[in-house]
Amino acid sequence: MTVAKGPDAFRTISEAAVELGVPQHVLRFWETKFSFIRPMKRAGGRRFYRRQDIEILRGVRTLLHDEGYTIKGVQRLHKEQGARCLLAAASGGAADIRRDAMPVPDVAVLAGAPLSDATRARLTEVLDDLETVKARIDQLLARS
Repeated sequence: MTVAKGPDAFRTISEAAVELGVPQHVLRFWETKFSFIRPMKRAGGRRFYRRQDIEILRGVRTLLHDEGYTIKGVQRLHKEQGARCLLAAASGGAADIRRDAMPVPDVAVLAGAPLSDATRARLTEVLDDLETVKARIDQLLARS
């Protein structure tokens, strides 16, 4: 028989992963990319997430998976607007976030149009992210 945890109880990485709907390795990866994700660690490196950690992770997940932000875009958003924008995204307020760290511009709009410096920089960031993902996939495939 398991006892349900209260809303403010600490969560293990497996409980956090289930609550957020992402695999545990994704949470560990996000820790390497987002310095603001810092769960408590106990002996043996076991992670424990506070309620606010879960909400910030929920905001990161929403921005990355639902809103189309890149990792660099979420990093920039946090740097410019702080944790409140991640908490807003977690509670469904992603539409209210300032769009300085916008997702990739609509390609249909850009077709045939000259690229602005800002658009070119944004596309370069996205390309860098994709190349990083490809390199990681190549590494994983080489191990198999």
